[in-house]
Amino acid sequence: VRAQGDTYQVVADVSQFEPPDIVVTTSNCHVTIQAEKVAEDGTVCDTFTHKCQLPEDTDPLSVSCTLTETGMLVITVQRR
Repeated sequence: VRAQGDTYQVVADVSQFEPPDIVVTTSNCHVTIQAEKVAEDGTVCDTFTHKCQLPEDTDPLSVSCTLTETGMLVITVQRR
């Protein structure tokens, strides 16, 4: 978690996954990133999970995500 002005940012490289394969959830001041690549035969061939705790001065309703063209997932949370 990196502080930038009035926001915090979490950055993860998920370039090996397609956007529909990526799920971001928040709960109890934690952000969880999960991604799963499924082969054509239905088997899971790659997974990614990352969980991090947000600082206490964050606004949990302000979480937003952006996926860059290079496959970097940027999660931004406003500071109170």
